[in-house]
Amino acid sequence: MSGKIISPCISICKTDPVTGYCYGCARTNEEKKIWKSEVTTENWKKNNLKAIRARMRGWQLNTFDESYDHKIKQGISLFKKKLLEE
Repeated sequence: MSGKIISPCISICKTDPVTGYCYGCARTNEEKKIWKSEVTTENWKKNNLKAIRARMRGWQLNTFDESYDHKIKQGISLFKKKLLEE
């Protein structure tokens, strides 16, 4: 990834009450706040992307990768694209 790192939000914003991780992007609420901060470095974002991907397994990781890749290339997550098409 070069340039500005895109937020890992894939528009599935529900937090698991047990783990505290978002079902869509596997971030904590605190991590979401840090991503939005203007002082957050690209290096922190790059490391956080590695951390959240390490939290995911199986279909969740596959779905995240597919939707995040689409968001990077097209500017919109697959989930949000589908909602807009309905």
